[in-house]
Amino acid sequence: MHDSRTLRFRRCLLAALAAVSAVAIVPAARAQGDGWPTKSIRLVVNFPPGSSPDVLARAVSGPLAQALGQPVVVDNRSGASGMIGAELVAKSPPDGYTVLMTAGSTITTNPFVYPKMAYDTEKDLVPVAAAARVALFLVTRPDLPPNNLREFIAYLKAHPGKLSYGSAGNATGLHLAGEMLKGQAGVDAVHVPYKGASPALQGLLSSQIDFYFDPGIALQQVRAGRLKMLGVAVAHRSSAFPDVPTLAEAGLQGFDAGTTHGFYVPAGTPPEVVARLNREINHALGLPAVRAQIAAIGAEPTPMTPAQFAAVMADDSRRYGAVIRERGIKAD
Repeated sequence: MHDSRTLRFRRCLLAALAAVSAVAIVPAARAQGDGWPTKSIRLVVNFPPGSSPDVLARAVSGPLAQALGQPVVVDNRSGASGMIGAELVAKSPPDGYTVLMTAGSTITTNPFVYPKMAYDTEKDLVPVAAAARVALFLVTRPDLPPNNLREFIAYLKAHPGKLSYGSAGNATGLHLAGEMLKGQAGVDAVHVPYKGASPALQGLLSSQIDFYFDPGIALQQVRAGRLKMLGVAVAHRSSAFPDVPTLAEAGLQGFDAGTTHGFYVPAGTPPEVVARLNREINHALGLPAVRAQIAAIGAEPTPMTPAQFAAVMADDSRRYGAVIRERGIKAD
């Protein structure tokens, strides 16, 4: 009898524990994002097709869709220095179904040059995952006499205000890099703003301008000899051009015009969704096919946690904010 009662007690205890565990498992599963996603995800790119954010978005979107089990649809919403697409995401429901892929300038530069924005980059957008550190390359037309950075700076000093450089528009990262060069090297050159990096590249290829800082879209032209690369405008040499020195190595100490492109979601998005996106994006960044596409634009994959990503962007914001104030840079 005693054994029978003991057996029944144990069965009742196990049943009770199973019931408690079942209740606990439901929120735990939800916390891991098991109920999300149940439909397609809209990946908004706030720059045009062919831009570096677009290349990164399309490189990651396929593996991300496979990992999540739902389509990831890239939606280019460019304009107003990236603010059109960023605002769209910032004001979207915080449910994990609208994600922003943006250039770093949207976060690090726009708040300093657009005092009246329709959204707050710090309050309305949550960093999810860094995609890549995008280098800028100092590129000139092929018939320009200098063949290295020291010769180039000397040439600029010998022809003050005679050379022109292009950018993707006023207050863009390409513009800031040009102003950083002018300030640190003590040279002068005329800024020619275009409506995007691709038009600026076309301006250089047609010799409308003399040089520009390329965000990775001119690398094939450099390899084909149609343009000349003189330096890499980030802290470390690029794996795509390991023999090309950085501007810091060539004499401009501390020169770094790089930017980190990455993914954001609207504020209020569940933390478990942010964590799941971060995990899957970081996994995608390690895939050989994705890394090859990132390397094709001269960038380096940068898997990191949301907190690490936020810290990098805060550091870039301080650095670019100082340049904008010192050089008196204003948006259109």
